[in-house]
Amino acid sequence: MATPEAKIKLKVDKALKQLKLWFFSPQAGPFGRAGIPDRILCVNGHFVGIECKADRSKKPTRLQVDCMRKIESAGGKCFVVCDDETLEEAMEYIKEAMKCL
Repeated sequence: MATPEAKIKLKVDKALKQLKLWFFSPQAGPFGRAGIPDRILCVNGHFVGIECKADRSKKPTRLQVDCMRKIESAGGKCFVVCDDETLEEAMEYIKEAMKCL
């Protein structure tokens, strides 16, 4: 049975696939880099990171927050997705970025 966070990741993946976007899931564990968002995507040149959490009570770690700040200071955009509402916020940004060229 999927964990609550895995269910959020599946929803994110489904939404991204429906839009036919390029994205990937960075390596986790000892061979990965700590703090990197769960999903990395590029939308018409816009770098987007999505960190998935099981629910609103779960917060990004200090390393995750630091990484998201660095991404945003470099011109990218990051989201924490934990439910349908936060997924919709991320998808609204992504859909707008898809219109840009």
